[in-house]
Amino acid sequence: MNTRVTDLLGIRVPVIQGAMARIADGKLAGAVSAAGGLGIIACGGAPLAWIEEQVRIAREIAGDAPIGANVMLMDPQAPQVAELLTKLRVDVVTTGAGSPANFMAAWKEAGIKVVPVVASSALAARMERMGADAVVAEGCEAGGHIGELTTMALVPSVCDAVRIPVIAAGGIADGRGMAAAFALGAEGVQVGTRFLTVEECCIADAYKERVLKAKDSDTVVTGRGSGHPVRGLKNKWARAMRKLECDAAANSDELEGMYAGSLRRAVEGDVDGGSMMAGQSAALVHERKTAARAIADLLADAEVRGGMNLQQLACANAQRTGRAACVVEGKE
Repeated sequence: MNTRVTDLLGIRVPVIQGAMARIADGKLAGAVSAAGGLGIIACGGAPLAWIEEQVRIAREIAGDAPIGANVMLMDPQAPQVAELLTKLRVDVVTTGAGSPANFMAAWKEAGIKVVPVVASSALAARMERMGADAVVAEGCEAGGHIGELTTMALVPSVCDAVRIPVIAAGGIADGRGMAAAFALGAEGVQVGTRFLTVEECCIADAYKERVLKAKDSDTVVTGRGSGHPVRGLKNKWARAMRKLECDAAANSDELEGMYAGSLRRAVEGDVDGGSMMAGQSAALVHERKTAARAIADLLADAEVRGGMNLQQLACANAQRTGRAACVVEGKE
């Protein structure tokens, strides 16, 4: 399946794996890239030596397929991470939590495609003016750090605001979500929660089982008061956090103490005392599978349930910008 996203990123299918902190390592990213999508290594808060090692692992698994990395721009060591990724010449960098302006020129000079994650059409337009190659429009259904707008409202707004390719994210875990994203104007999808349960994902089995058993009402957002809302599965830790956040007498040190190490604990298997980041689409994830099978099933399901040819939708979305011709079944 060809879209402007696949052509831009050099991938076979328009599926990007979400950059999940402490979860998206070289093994997962390499498996997704080898399956035709774009695997992303999450660099936020990670030691530089770890990042370099994960890039090596991903490349060993992916072969000649492109790989990507994510830079959390609010990370104090973001400049060092940006420089390392330039040196390593990863194929794609996605960014979040800030502006990539200070690093854009170096990445571009190194031949790296830059794809910021945005939560508003205004930010998407700003990224386009800055020289971004594409944007990920991520709705608040997503797991981890989120904005306020839903995917249904955000994606078409961003598509109307920019002419570069738009990748939809937030709440997409099966073919229905992918087909809907293309109908809204996207030319690719970013998927995170679906990959939590694949064989190549490093999280503990207890975490995977909680995702598989989740219902549509089983996620909750913590951290709104701090200005950094995060969506995850409900558990003892999340309920305690919500209660503490609502307590006017609670102080910032107490909250920080609860946050510290919470994701690491969940990844290692503490499903009661850790932050199990996951999106609302957890309710749609029922099997473990491999990364390759998850991607193949996503595409097949999108064609069956979408009600129309996704390639035709992708072509219509590309032509909407006035910048791209498109080929469907051999005809331009």
